[in-house]
Amino acid sequence: MAETAAGVGHFKAKPLCPQLDQTGQHLFCICGTRVNILEVASGVVLRSLEQEDQENITAFDLSPDDEVLVTASRALLLAQWAWREGSVTRLWKAIHTAPVATMAFDPTSTLLATGGCDGAVRIWDIVQHYGTHHFRGSPGVVHLVAFHPDPTRLLLFSSAVDAAIRVWSLQDRSCLAVLTAHYSAVTSLTFSADGHTMLSSGRDKICVIWDLQSCQATKTVPVFESVEAAVLLPEEPVSQLGVKSSGLHFLTAGDQGILRVWEAASGQCVYTQARPPGPGRELTHCTLARTAGLLLSATADHNLLLYEARSLRLQKQFAGYSEEVLDVRFLGPEDSHVIVASNSPCLKVFELQTSACQILHGHTDIVLALDVFRKGWLFASCAKDQSVRIWRMNKAGQVICVAQGSGHTHSVGTVCCSRLKESFLVTGSQDCTVKLWPLPKALLSKNTAPDNGPILLQAQTTQRCHDKDINSVAIAPNDKLLATGSQDRTAKLWALPQCQLLGVFSGHRRGLWCIQFSPMDQVLATASADGTIKLWALQDFSCLKTFEGHDASVLKVAFVSRGTQLLSSGSDGLVKLWTIKNNECVRTLDAHEDKVWGLHCSRLDDRALTGASDSRVILWKDVTEAEQAEEQARQEEQVVRQQELDNLLHEKRYLRALGLAISLDRPHTVLTVIQAIRRDPEACEKLEATMRRLRRDQKEALLRFCVTWNTNSRHCHEAQAVLGVLLRREAPEELLAYEGVRAALEALLPYTERHFQRLSRTLQAAAFLDFLWHNMKLPVLAATPTPWETHKEALP
Repeated sequence: MAETAAGVGHFKAKPLCPQLDQTGQHLFCICGTRVNILEVASGVVLRSLEQEDQENITAFDLSPDDEVLVTASRALLLAQWAWREGSVTRLWKAIHTAPVATMAFDPTSTLLATGGCDGAVRIWDIVQHYGTHHFRGSPGVVHLVAFHPDPTRLLLFSSAVDAAIRVWSLQDRSCLAVLTAHYSAVTSLTFSADGHTMLSSGRDKICVIWDLQSCQATKTVPVFESVEAAVLLPEEPVSQLGVKSSGLHFLTAGDQGILRVWEAASGQCVYTQARPPGPGRELTHCTLARTAGLLLSATADHNLLLYEARSLRLQKQFAGYSEEVLDVRFLGPEDSHVIVASNSPCLKVFELQTSACQILHGHTDIVLALDVFRKGWLFASCAKDQSVRIWRMNKAGQVICVAQGSGHTHSVGTVCCSRLKESFLVTGSQDCTVKLWPLPKALLSKNTAPDNGPILLQAQTTQRCHDKDINSVAIAPNDKLLATGSQDRTAKLWALPQCQLLGVFSGHRRGLWCIQFSPMDQVLATASADGTIKLWALQDFSCLKTFEGHDASVLKVAFVSRGTQLLSSGSDGLVKLWTIKNNECVRTLDAHEDKVWGLHCSRLDDRALTGASDSRVILWKDVTEAEQAEEQARQEEQVVRQQELDNLLHEKRYLRALGLAISLDRPHTVLTVIQAIRRDPEACEKLEATMRRLRRDQKEALLRFCVTWNTNSRHCHEAQAVLGVLLRREAPEELLAYEGVRAALEALLPYTERHFQRLSRTLQAAAFLDFLWHNMKLPVLAATPTPWETHKEALP
């Protein structure tokens, strides 16, 4: 694969009471301390708005003219946003004594009502920036506020925990009426176009029609489910929804997980949406964008569903929150999609290019593992519901379930598909057995799902393999061998299709989480809870290598780069890349904050996918070749610049040479230039003339370099020469204005004093040596006669 990888994308969001703008182009939802703004067409998060206090957002609302967004945080602060620019235009205290639970704009987008957990309702003038009203009288938390749609009537409706609806007059500053018909929390208030009728829904399984002129209930409709939101539909016939007359009709969303249309006059349900399979489908929110003709609903597992309002045809799905990601896989012949198995019975399929999401229902309990067949169109999933399912993606990117099988007596925790052909798959379970499931010919010959639903799979072989849970199964590249890894600390090798035991791999001190065959050699890799990865020889079942580096359990391992490297992930949140030849960890990727359960590499080994318990799915791109090319280009540029520098020094063009060396940000190269200048017979003049023509930022860089040079007695002379020029030519106030000059002076002073003392001692020693030399000189002696001269004087 690589020695380098870079994270290029991740998605994480947790929607709460989402809203659409009037055009249906933007979606607003809360994600902890932020409000995320998504572009509906592409699913891209355009902007995240976070208040300065960095506290969780408790409520927000978008003005009817789509211009102003107001958020409330747990710090009791309200922020007014120009959301298109992402800037706060006003920040003020909510004055509530407890967090704001709900808020709503009036039809003119000038007044904002806030309901607090302290039982108070306050109204704010957004234009003039002051509080206009303060209403008390509601017991407990005020969880719902709404203005009358007619701005001339100046009425505000609120509901608290007592299940009553209070009507407040802004003009009289008093409570006009208390509407009581519900027996549990009121969940929504919506008004007719003429403003004469109001619809309220509650968790007491009824919807009430109110006449606002008399403030009396005119109709109570039992809907037989706990309703979280109700929406009044336009008074016009819509045959697709069973609306045949122009009377009052409304739509409900609740704990049954389906949208239903009711006729108010008769109290009859005229349309019921087809119930999707699987749990976790309860609807918690529903809102209508009339201008765009779109209906937005949110499910209990935080998925957002966008429908066409007139036909309730599903247009878009957004996976809002993944909880704990348990497995991830690339899907498609060109790895164009990603499958995510989270702590949910639903599977999520994302298209990488557009972030479009499909939510797949079928399993009835949490999906634990995934695997994809060789061609990329078929994939398998297994779950706690003791079943395995096979899914097919068509060329349009739509995924359907085409087969299912059951037979295990406990949760199915691991699955592996055949490698050569789409012929079979193997599952491992907590019941300590593995099952081999052949794919029916009817499944392989058809491109669409059977008319009568998914085909039933029949297990061909069942084998008890271990004494404890089987955590991982792997099929060899030739489809002839099966490896199993268990909580009993061993891995075993089996011959397919009869599952005959060939050998046991023993050596780990704790249970095994993952096993993988090498794509090139007869080698098996095992990842264990003891924090190690081991490579085993398939011929003699001996341990070839042990990789140690993770501080906790190693949860996943995969061969990359044609079997020459390993990629591993652990419960320490780290992803590590290993070179098998020298047992070296060449890169550690730290982007997750919790256990990394999911790890998968693309067919070309140029991308990797990880999913973890921190709810993040991260796509990694191999940037080794790009970094190598960048490094080569940088080296070539350095060679060219070095040659240019040598030419400038040879031509004694010191100013250009010094500027080039400084631009390289290499103190040693700058030192070489300074030394070349000082070797010139006219060194002082040349250095001073050169430095005088430098820019201020270049002089600041020289001062920084001097700090480094001055620490070494071999280079201190150049540093002192530069300092001398700066002190002579620059005024003190200009020097003090240099960036980092104070820190530089603090670093220069002690070394300069040390050099000065060293030079003083050297001068003293030289003077003393000169004194000794002069005093050690001997006096000049008279010439002594030679023996020949003495003998000549003795002759007669």
